[in-house]
Formats: sequence, structure tokens, C-alpha cells
Amino acid sequence: MRTRSNSGVRLDYYQRIVHKLILDHQQPVTGLFPASRHNDHAWIRDNLYCILAVWGLSMAFKKIADQDEDRAKTYELEQSCVKLMRGLLMAMMQQKDKVEKFKTTQHPLDSLHAKYSSITGGTVVKDDDWGHLQIDAISLYLLILAQMTASGLQIVFSLDEVAFIQNLVFYIESAYCTPDYGIWERGDKTNHGLPELNASSIGMAKAALEAMNELDLFGARGGPSSIIHVLADEAQKCQAVLQSMLPRESNSKELDSGLLSIISYPAFAVDDPQLIAKTRDTIVSKMQGKYGCKRFLRDGHKTPREDPNRLYYEPWELRMFEKIECEWPLFFCYLILDYFFQGDKDHVSEYMQKLESIMIRGDDTIKLVPELYSVPADRADAEQREPGSQERIPLGRCPFIWGQSLYILGKLLQEGFLAVGELDPLNRRLCSEKKPDVVVQIVILAEDKEIRDKLMEYDLHVQTISEVAPIEVQPARVLSHLYTYLGRNKKLGLSGRKSRDVGILSTSKLYSLNDRIFAFTPQNFDYEEYYMTRDPALLASTFTANVAFLGMSWKQMLGRPTITLLATHYLLDQGKIPMAMITTMKKLKSGYINGTRVTLGNLGDFLSTSAITNLSFLGSQEDGYPDKLNPQVQSYLEEHLLKSFSNKFAFLPRPAGARNAKVLRRKMSVRGAIKKTRSINVDSETLGMEGEYFGPHSEKKSSWLEVENQLGRSPSPEEAKKRITKGTSTTTLLTTPTIEITKEESPPPPKEEKNKNVGVRNRTASESQTLYAEQETDELIAVLRETESLDEQGDILQYLVDTHGLDFDTGMIENGKHVTVKDLLKALYEKACTQKLWGLVRHTAGMLGKRVEDLAKAVTDLLVRQKQITVGMPPNNEHTITAPLPENELRQLIHLAYGDDESTAMLTQELLVYLAMFIRTEPQLFLEMLRLRVGLIIQVMATELSRTLSCNGEEASEHLLNLSPFEMKNLLYHILSGKEFAINSANSLFLVKENIRNKAARGGNFSIVSNKSNRYTKKSQIILEGKSLHADAEEAPIAEPDRQGQWLRRRRLDGALNRVPRDFYPKVWGVLEKCQGLVIQGKVLQQNLTQEMTSGELKFALAVETVLNSIPQPEYRQLVVEALMVLTLVVEYNAVQDFGGTITVEDLVHRANEIFLEDQMNCNGDATLCCAKAGRSDALVCGGAGGVCQLLYDSAPSGSYGTMTYLARAVSLLLPPDRPLECAVC
Repeated sequence: MRTRSNSGVRLDYYQRIVHKLILDHQQPVTGLFPASRHNDHAWIRDNLYCILAVWGLSMAFKKIADQDEDRAKTYELEQSCVKLMRGLLMAMMQQKDKVEKFKTTQHPLDSLHAKYSSITGGTVVKDDDWGHLQIDAISLYLLILAQMTASGLQIVFSLDEVAFIQNLVFYIESAYCTPDYGIWERGDKTNHGLPELNASSIGMAKAALEAMNELDLFGARGGPSSIIHVLADEAQKCQAVLQSMLPRESNSKELDSGLLSIISYPAFAVDDPQLIAKTRDTIVSKMQGKYGCKRFLRDGHKTPREDPNRLYYEPWELRMFEKIECEWPLFFCYLILDYFFQGDKDHVSEYMQKLESIMIRGDDTIKLVPELYSVPADRADAEQREPGSQERIPLGRCPFIWGQSLYILGKLLQEGFLAVGELDPLNRRLCSEKKPDVVVQIVILAEDKEIRDKLMEYDLHVQTISEVAPIEVQPARVLSHLYTYLGRNKKLGLSGRKSRDVGILSTSKLYSLNDRIFAFTPQNFDYEEYYMTRDPALLASTFTANVAFLGMSWKQMLGRPTITLLATHYLLDQGKIPMAMITTMKKLKSGYINGTRVTLGNLGDFLSTSAITNLSFLGSQEDGYPDKLNPQVQSYLEEHLLKSFSNKFAFLPRPAGARNAKVLRRKMSVRGAIKKTRSINVDSETLGMEGEYFGPHSEKKSSWLEVENQLGRSPSPEEAKKRITKGTSTTTLLTTPTIEITKEESPPPPKEEKNKNVGVRNRTASESQTLYAEQETDELIAVLRETESLDEQGDILQYLVDTHGLDFDTGMIENGKHVTVKDLLKALYEKACTQKLWGLVRHTAGMLGKRVEDLAKAVTDLLVRQKQITVGMPPNNEHTITAPLPENELRQLIHLAYGDDESTAMLTQELLVYLAMFIRTEPQLFLEMLRLRVGLIIQVMATELSRTLSCNGEEASEHLLNLSPFEMKNLLYHILSGKEFAINSANSLFLVKENIRNKAARGGNFSIVSNKSNRYTKKSQIILEGKSLHADAEEAPIAEPDRQGQWLRRRRLDGALNRVPRDFYPKVWGVLEKCQGLVIQGKVLQQNLTQEMTSGELKFALAVETVLNSIPQPEYRQLVVEALMVLTLVVEYNAVQDFGGTITVEDLVHRANEIFLEDQMNCNGDATLCCAKAGRSDALVCGGAGGVCQLLYDSAPSGSYGTMTYLARAVSLLLPPDRPLECAVC
């Protein structure tokens, strides 16, 4: 027998250790590892980490396998890995029905189990007896499966198993928006069984999706049928959410050491080196101790103060665990592997020494990794007083195989038996390396020769759809349908992919199918679906954003991205190609667009450089014809071959005929029917926030929801003007009604109940009036066919819908079919789209129940980035969205919130899409904002227009609804970013008012553009588009802006956007520790919140936010925020040890207001003209929100007359007389 080399002897030693500690416990039938000798439950996650040491050792033996016995050991170790992986696969396949159900429901009770019997592979607890939904465990399985398969192991044996693995990919696709129980199986840290969104789960899912993409599960022996397909956009969504969350783990856990598994081995899920370092450093600084790292802050598991008789904690008792949390040596193992992959040998040695100094020697001198170290009960108080001062004792399992396995990997790496690349054959560790710039390939195709010739006039040479043959161009919805065939398996009862979403990453690939090649247009350019695609300027803006997104997100894919765009008749504006499109196309020719490299060319030229995916799964594998196209797919493709992207709609022909007086009277009775459904309130004092205020000097304003009982309807605009008195601010106050279908001279008939979830308001009308209205319906339809004004047609159709419903037969016949009101609405919608009458487009779209692009996806994008959303007009009708909802439920909720106001309901959907666009591309706009109140944002937008144009609220609301989608997006951007805008036309005001009165909407649209003037470096201007303005728009002088009202506006905007200063919530937590509670608007933030939550917890921030949102007026809310910031300074500088009882924050604001008015009287300031008048009555003259003078709102925060100075003086009154507040500005 040949002598063993030193390395062989050393590997034999590790083989004995692995055999004794790990393989001796592997069940011979199932291949699973039980939790302990006394517990046969096999956890998926623990089993996977256990087997990593076995896999690592097998690869180490393979490198020195020069003797038969070494080759035998290699094979034995490899097959132990295969046995375990197949054991887990069989256990999960027994629950295939759950996988199928979970794809649709994402419900915790429909999830795969987290643990199985190690003896039988069956279930061990019921669905509702354990927190089974642990996406990170299933993701880890897929990740390890991919890595082992790439290393050469054959784990998957049949195509049925391939189909099941493909469905596991679908199972984890929605990880970015699916709350689960996480790596510690408890969800919320109180352990009450509340799942939450966990960064560690999302990161592991992202890694698994990327690892499985294009992987052949049969390895070198496979073919097209055994390849797993992943839509790249799904991994990218996980990436975006993960980046927005780190270093936070979840709502209740501001940090978790489990994140080490995703920033480094095994997931390598983060590709931003700075974010990786920040997360690691935060964990080390806040969690690391002598014996390992805490799992998370206030973790009560196995601490001396935990009640072992119950699984859950009371919220108030979490504070007891602070500074005595158990420390886990496991995390030293993660850090050792992390530093190995970084090549940092010094840190490897440091942590290896730390780990080995706390390991326990077993019977045969083998070093064992214990599960955790706990503080003894008699030393808990001393440890809390001085963290890290007390000796701890090992508790739990020893060895803790999860940690022991990672320790063995670390030793194999340290002794040179393994290279880091062998543990990561898929090279995931390189994802954070800098990549070369992505070149985005752009292909523009003309729908036909006519469009091609029009583009040729601008020196843009493009091909038509027919000229790119044999390449076929299809809309994104075709690709979406094709992917529903992926993963289908009749034997297992698996239906394939459920999600219909395909993003820009997926449509930027080319696809091969047998001998055909397909290109797909982006989903958000799907003309048949969304009215927003009818706006060329918005399309150009969206396209530019798509290019930038591809430049940043195109990673780990072979080939370049290719965007295919169609220039169709839809895009034509009065027969011409819009300049926005021409400008963008010309930019493409330069090779760069907004910093992203692009190349413009023909599809045929890009075939060799594009990313191409094979749609091999569309074959008839189950029927035994893998090379033959599935008959269903064949018929679908033949049916949907793209002939043209445009459909021609014509409004019904109008018969000739003169109008008589009676007809004219009927027309007058319905005029303005659409306008009267509007609910946007522009109030200079409260922005429509008419909640009750219980402080001094205030009275409750009438709510926009209130309906006068004696009228049985909302007030008309004229009545509203009479009832509401104007304030003294620059914005004119006018409340527009929510509903009124006819004018007073024609009382409305009773409204039929419509088939939708909106509240129907009661209307009173006599029977004779009803009969009279029915008699006149024919005359209205005659007017409808005769009038050329689309606004009149809209008013008449609004009246017909309210009186007869959408399915009412109008008596007209078109192509042999009876025409309903709905048919007429569809035709009107198309005509309004063509003529760019956006107010009418939004209203008819709402009446037809249309949805804007990817509404559910947009809402999910906002929610998963920890932003809550409210829809509806505040304060009485706001609906909060805290969890992702299906498309239909969202639409119903939004329309319920706005009642009959279809225009604002559609505008809300539109704004949600824009907000999602911004949060994806410019997340910094949303810093320190937790809740997006869309109704309030709409009111602020209308108020800003009212202020800028000096027009009243009704005109501003009308103008807002008539903005094009692109202009709406730009205005929202300016509101979010805080940029100001001005009008650069001297006579624009007159024109705006005339345009609104005449409803010449196309002449009254805004373009918000950057102003290059030196005096306006940080401002933008609104140009009113229209023929009458083009001539003098450039020449008009720009007036000096009035600085009065600037700070009031700033506070109003920040209040409406719920924006707070940096680190505001942790600082408020510090104030709560020093007092019994904070009272705001009659609601109390109790001190016991600090017992339950840590200062950085998102749950705490949401609790503070909820109380602040009870303040109706945005500017008043901001002053309360400023008052809280002054209190935090007092705490920060230890000016007081304890405030004593509760603090009513509004009292501080009112006291500051009184001090301000006293100063104003002493120095004869501006406030002496209003609130500081000598001998004034209690009522405030200037009508400032919340009983505070408007001039205080309009004061800068700093300076001797600043708001912070007055608030500091008010707070100083809280302090004991012997501890005066030292303040440089007081």
C-alpha cells in the first residue's frame, strides 16, 4: 500500500470528523438529518447547511484522488449529498398541491412545510401549527441545488422533477412582496405568528433566481427540456427591494446577523460593495460580542428572563432582554467565510482565534461549535449595566451542526484543501465586481411604409415590420402568454407560471423557437391597454427611463439588451410624428442618451450581439414530441400574429337635422354633468383637510363629503361660492362638489344602482320628473349624435350612465348590432385620446373601468420599499393600503374612495404609477417619507396650480385634470422634489382662464421645464401650450418672484408629503424615554412603545406617523414636527433628565405662537396687521391653520425670529427653573 501524503492524512482526519458529527446521523432511507437524537424533525435549512461540509470535503478529496480509496471516498461523500438533496426533493414533491396553490394565493397556510420527518419524509406538524412559510429555506435549496449541479453532481433524474423545480422557481418569484416567517421562523420578533417582509428571505430568493436561470439540471448530459428558465425581472425586483431595506431586516427587526448569509457566502445577493460593507460593519458594531453575534436586538430566546412556558412574548417585556441577548458562535463562522472570499487573511485568523477560543472539546478532543452562549440568571443585572463584562454559559445543541459544518468549510479553506471558487462554481462571488458599461441596442420599426417615409423626412432610416422578416415582432402580452406554458406538468398537476407580468429585462432579449426568432416590444408600450401610452411625450420619457434602467440592471446575462420600438399610427398627432419622439430618436443617433451608451440599428444587424433565449419549453414534451411545437401555442401564435398595433375607431355618424328649442333645453340641463362629479378641493387654509381641531381659535369647516339634507345632493359651484368665505392667503378658496348630475332647473331622476363597488348617493325626485326625464332621453341621444363637441357628448353620456346605466340600449344600430351607452363611451374615449382631451380621457376611462399600466405592480413597488399608501380625499375618506392587493381589488378600493369622481379615481391610479417610477429610479426623493397620501398630493398639485396661475380652485382642478400624462408626471416630480415653478408669459393668466371657460383643453396644457435663467437657477417654469402663446413665450419677461409665502408653501408641501427631518423617529424615541407620553391631536404616544420597540424599528416610526397624520392641516403638522425636533435637542444635550408627565406638543406650538405675537407687537411687525392687533378678539384674523398666525408659518426655521427660536423658548418653560435652556438663538 502506498504511503499517504500529509494532505491525504489531514483529509482523512476531516473525513472522520464529518463522518462522526454529520454522516452518522443521516437517515439511511430518506437521507435527511434529524434535529437531534430525541427529535426526528428535519428542517430544510439546517439540513442544507449540514451537507455543505460533506460537499466541500468531497471536492477536496477529488483533487488528490490518485488512489482508488480516495476516489471511493469522493464518490461516497458526493452520493451522501445527492441522497440528502433528493430526500428533500421527495419530501417537497409530496406537497406538490401546495406549490400549485401557493403560486396563486401566497397564503402562509398554503406554503410548503419548513420541516419534515427524517424517517418517512412526511409532514410532522399541521399547516397552522408552525410558521412554515420560510421563503429563504426553499430559496437556499434551489441555490445549493444549482451550485452542486454546476460542480458536476447529478441530483435531478427526470423531466417531472425538472417541472417541479421550475415551479419552485415560481414559488419564490414573489419573495420581494411576500411576508414570511424568516430565517428564525418567528416573523415579528414578539413571536405572535405575524409574518413580515424579511431582507434575508428576499436576498436568498434573489440569489436562487439568478443561480437557477438557464441552468441545465441534467448537467452535461442534458438538453433543452431540462433547462430552468427565470424571467430576469423577477430577480431584479428582489434586488431593488433588498437594496432599499438593507441593513434593516424587517419592520420589527432593525438589524439581523442572518443578513451575513446574503451579503456573502452562500448567497452573494448584494452587488453594491458599499452596501455590503455598511451591513457587515453595522452587524459587527451592534451585534458582536465575545461569544459570537446576537441574532437581533431584544432577542429573548434562551435568555434567563424568558418565560420557557410560552412561545410568544408580551410587547412590554421585550425591553427586559436588551443587552442580555444570547450570542451565537455560528456568526463567527459566517464572518470567517466572508473574509476568505474577500481574501482578507488577517481577519480570517482573528475570527478563527475568537471562534476556537469559545469552542468546546468533545470526548475525543474534537472541537465542537455550541449553539449559543447565554448569561447566567444571577449575572443578568450586571451584564445589563456593563455589556460584555460577564462570563456566559453554552446552551442548546452541541455540536450545533449548522455552525459546525461552516467551521469545517473554513478549516478546509484555511489549510488550502479548497479554493473559494470550488465552493462557488457559479461565480456568484463576482457579482459585486465592477462590470463594463452596458451598450443598449435600439431598434425602431415602422408600422408601414407611410410611417417609414415620415421618419425618413427627419433623416431617420428605419425598417418596416414586414422588412425585418423572418424575425417576428410581437407585443409583450404574447411573451407573457407563452411563459404560462413554462413548468406545466399534467402528471404532477402543475399549471405553470401564473404571473402575467413581463418586464423590460425580459422584453429586451430576443427569443428563438425552432427556426423562428421573436422580438417583443416593452410592456409599457402596449397601446391597446393604457391611455397613458397615447401621450408621445410620456412615451419618450418612459423610453429614456427604460434605457437608463437597462444600463444599470443588465447583469449576469450573455449578450446585449435590445429594445424594439414600433412607430405606429397611434403616435401620430394630426398626421405628424410628434417632436418629442423625433428629438429622442435623434439623441439615439449620438450614441449616448442621458449617460447610457446606445446604438441604433436594424434587428438583423444585432442578431449576433443580442441576448437570445431558447423557448424550448413550448415543445410537446409530455406527448413525446419535444421538437414539435405545442398545438395550443401554434394556434395562439397564428391567431396573434401582429398585423397592426392600431385599431381605428369612429364615433357614430350624426344624422343631419336642426336643433329645436326643446332639444337645446335638454342639452342645457346636462351641461357640466362631468364637472360636477369632481371632488378635488383646493382650500388655501386646509388643502381640504377639514378634520376637527380641538385647539383654540378654530371652528370646524364643512367637509367635502357632507351633503345638504334638504337638497339631497352636493352644493353646486355657485352655492359653494356663497357658503364659503375666502381666506387672505394668495390661493383662492373654492370647494367643488362631489356630485351633481343636472342643474337645478332640471331635477334628476332616481339613479339606478350601478354594478360596481361605489357608494350610491340618495337622490330625491318625484315620479312625474322621472317620466319627464325618460321622455327626453331620445332628444338627448339626438343631440348626442348631432353635436361635434366632445365635452357635450361626455356630459350627455354621463347623464345617461347615471340615469340608465352602461348597458342601456340607445336605439342606435351599428353594423347590425344594437349600440349601448358603453359602446358610445368607448368611441368617445378613443376620440378623446386622438384629440388629446386628457380630462375627458381620464373621466371616460374611469367610467369604462379601465386601469392604468401595472397598477398592482406599482403599488407593490411602493409598499415593499416600506412606504404605506392612502387613497381618497382626507380626512374622512382615506383608505390605507398596507399590503399588496390584486388589480381588481385595488381598482375597486380606489373607486370606492372617490365615489362618483371617476376623473380623480383615474388620476390616482396614474399618480401611483408615476410614484412607483420615481421610487425605482430616484429613491432619494422619498427619503424620510413613510406614507404617501395620494388624495392630499392631488390637492397640493391643484393648490400649486391655483397659486401659480392666480386662478380659483375650480379652474385649477379643471386644469390639473386636463394636463397630459407627461405634464402630470412632471408636475408631480416638481412637487416631490420641492422645486418651484413660475409662468413666463405676461398674458398667460387671461389665456388660462379663457381656455378653462371655453374648455379648449389643448390650449391650456402645461409643460414644466427647467429654467436656465440666472435668476431662476433652481426653479422651473410652466409654459402654457397653445398657438396663441408660441409666439411670445420666449419673449415674455420673467417677473421677480414674491418671497412672501415661501416658507408657508414649503411647510405645506412637506406636511402633505409627510416628510420629516433625518433620524427624526429614533430621536422621538429618545424623547419618549424621558417622559410619560407625547400627546398630539388628542392621541397619545405611550412611553411603553420604547419597551416594545427599538429606536430604529420601522414599527415605531409607523406608530409616530399614524399619530402625526391625525393633524388635518399639513403646515400645522410640520410645526408640530419642528416642536418635536426641539424636544429631541433637549434630550440630545442632556438638558433634562426627565420631563415628568405627558407633553402636549400642540401646547408648545401655541405657546410659541403667543411669544411670536408678543414680539410682533413689541417691534410693530407685520403680524400687527392681523393676529397681533391690540385688543383683538379670540378669532384669528389671518385664518392660519390650527389657530397659528400665518406669518409664523411663513417664518424661516432659523434666526432670531425663526420658528425654532420661538419653539425653543416655549420648550424652555417645560424645564425646571434651575435648569434653564442654553440656546444660542434665544
